[in-house]
Amino acid sequence: MTSSRLEAFSDGVLAIIITVMVLGLAVPKGASWTDLVHTSGLGLLTYVLSFVYIGIYWNNHHHLFQLRPVVDGAVLWANLHLLLWLSLYPFTTAWLTQTRVAEVPTVVYGLNLLGAAIAYMVLQQTIAHRPGGARIRAAFGRDLKGVISPILYLIGIGLAFVQPWIGLVPFVAVAVIWLVPDRRVERYLNAQGPLGEAADDEEDPA
Repeated sequence: MTSSRLEAFSDGVLAIIITVMVLGLAVPKGASWTDLVHTSGLGLLTYVLSFVYIGIYWNNHHHLFQLRPVVDGAVLWANLHLLLWLSLYPFTTAWLTQTRVAEVPTVVYGLNLLGAAIAYMVLQQTIAHRPGGARIRAAFGRDLKGVISPILYLIGIGLAFVQPWIGLVPFVAVAVIWLVPDRRVERYLNAQGPLGEAADDEEDPA
């Protein structure tokens, strides 16, 4: 089957996740800047961080399936596994906000980020080991950012036990790293030309 339905479903789930997160923001009771900062300031910051993460996954997901127009059952389940972790973002973000960045919520938020990162790696590897997956391996290469990110998440989780606010620093750092546009897929597509669905039916020589 083609990836169009998978992509459409994933886009819809990500849109709902973002909507649920923004609906969870506390609305100031007053009409001053002070009311906004005291009531919604932290919530807006954690929302922006989680929104950036959702945007990063949406962007990378789009690039990934540019190289994989045809999917099978294993890819569908790997994609659902990723959506499971991403769908927890509204919960862990809200808990982090409501507890004013307490230790356990910060650790759980970090575990949520780590789980989503691992799930994306599983999805990428699942696709890479399907017929036609050589394109994924050629386009992404060593994927240094994909290797560094889980390490930074683990560092952040460890620091959260010392000081939760410090634990957020590696989480923000990962988001900043991934905000830098990743041109690997575009470069690969420009070099190889458009990918047809028929190419996915070819045997992977690797």
